[in-house]
Amino acid sequence: MQMTQDYYKVLGIAPNASLNEIKNAYRRLAFQYHPDRNQSDPTANRKMEGVNETYATLSDPGKRRKYDIPLGYRTTSPKFNTGAKVRTISRTIQRPYRGGR
Repeated sequence: MQMTQDYYKVLGIAPNASLNEIKNAYRRLAFQYHPDRNQSDPTANRKMEGVNETYATLSDPGKRRKYDIPLGYRTTSPKFNTGAKVRTISRTIQRPYRGGR
């Protein structure tokens, strides 16, 4: 998968931005580059397509994960905070002791 542009730079946000920050950056750029507002600018349509592609990738958690991992923005293992409780599921069946009869 070859990346031609950094989507985070296109939107002007940090790689750890929340979904709300992504949405706000998209709306700001969509308002700025919308072809109806920039009829005299022939590159506005191309810029708007790039912003739409960026938003479609970063707003979907699955697509964002696939985009982030090759670039090193995320790792495949979850991060745990020190002292956090981790719940595990036991797959063994607990049977009462039957020995000694």
